Amino acid sequence: MAFFAKGRLIAAAGALAFCLLAWVAQAASCGKSAAGFERWKVEFTETARAAGVKGKGLAALASAKYAVRTIQADRSVNKAFSGSVDDFMRRRGGSAIISKGRSLKSSNGALFDNIEHNYGVPAGVLLAIWGMETGFGATMGNQNTVSAIVTLAYDCRRPQFFAPHAIAALKLVDGGALSAGSVGAMHGEIGHTGFLPGNVLKYGVGSRNMRDKSTALMSTANFLRAHGWRAGGGYQDNMGAIAGWNSASVYQQAIARIGEAIDGG
Repeated sequence: MAFFAKGRLIAAAGALAFCLLAWVAQAASCGKSAAGFERWKVEFTETARAAGVKGKGLAALASAKYAVRTIQADRSVNKAFSGSVDDFMRRRGGSAIISKGRSLKSSNGALFDNIEHNYGVPAGVLLAIWGMETGFGATMGNQNTVSAIVTLAYDCRRPQFFAPHAIAALKLVDGGALSAGSVGAMHGEIGHTGFLPGNVLKYGVGSRNMRDKSTALMSTANFLRAHGWRAGGGYQDNMGAIAGWNSASVYQQAIARIGEAIDGG
């Protein structure tokens, strides 16, 4: 499962706008079941329109379905990050990620050299995230992205967090980076490294097509740099940037261990 509290969506420059959006979204009453979802979508449509979502995005919102599997996954999310770092790495196949990560670093040397030159982020941490999130693209998910993120914006557990991501997903539909039929992970994460929509909108590079390997890896490097990654600083000095990606301590420590092993291999 890719999501915990991944990615600080709100940087200082955009904090006010997103806080206002989350506040406005509260006008659309949240719910704990599918019962009020269609009524909520009608209300949320006005929030989306006011935030600049246009025709394609609004149509995607109108066609979104209540994502039962997303809610089920969300209710058990904390279990995925329980236990020690060693336990977490065993569950997530840390040794296999290191082994394949080293191989991919070698076979994609020019790509990773270019990324490090442009963003100051080494291959190891990118490969650790890529392997941890989707098994290097093998499991990018089959949940409808718009339905997942809109359902979480409606759900009473964390609507203030997910409402801006829902708006971002609809804007990505308007821009062509997503469609109403796009699929991804259970919490609306997209592509090879599991970006939430708001982070795609803010940190995505080029086409923002996160199902393209190079775009996803460059965007992940861009995210880490924006969250304080210092070139040449080492992993312990850059834990804050990794924490920006995911706030679970066991995840952060696992990424650091895996990344160091890949870079040192």
